[in-house]
Amino acid sequence: MRVCLDTRAHAGSIMAMKFACIGWGSLCWDPRELPVGDWRKDGPILPLEFARQSLDGRITLVITEGGTELQTLWAELSAGSLDEAANLLRDREGCNVRHIGRTGAAFPFVERVEAWAKDRRLGGAVWTALPPKWNEANGSAPSLAELKSYLRDLPADVRRRAEEYIVKAPAQIATGYRVELLAAITSGG
Repeated sequence: MRVCLDTRAHAGSIMAMKFACIGWGSLCWDPRELPVGDWRKDGPILPLEFARQSLDGRITLVITEGGTELQTLWAELSAGSLDEAANLLRDREGCNVRHIGRTGAAFPFVERVEAWAKDRRLGGAVWTALPPKWNEANGSAPSLAELKSYLRDLPADVRRRAEEYIVKAPAQIATGYRVELLAAITSGG
């Protein structure tokens, strides 16, 4: 394992860099094998919305233009390099590494994440960078009415899984759609 070192001496020793994993959805309550510490509530502010239709029927949170500007969560990720951190997150998410955002690369809103990471003296950060997706079209986002109708029409077992994701999202991730979706879930409609 390659270890990146911060060349700044601190009390006569060299400190290893720390890397952050930024989260706002299932990573926070179900990290699985991802080697993260406790989730902190002061991550970078990013535009988020329930705008990705997953293969398993859930509608997941993604960074999207026009999403609600919200403070994300973050946890320290046990990794020796930013590349290792990206690969660990890729393995957890089951996606191509090109969908893992990271500081120092071209991703939407990366400047915000870089400024945030610099303020915390982190070696870098990684996050899930899947695009919105609706009816198998990457880049297409559903309307609130489409989401409500979609959830209503799902088979019971798939609907339970989809609703669980909406309910379990961290409380601070109060997107414009989430408030309405939670009201529909609790009213049974």
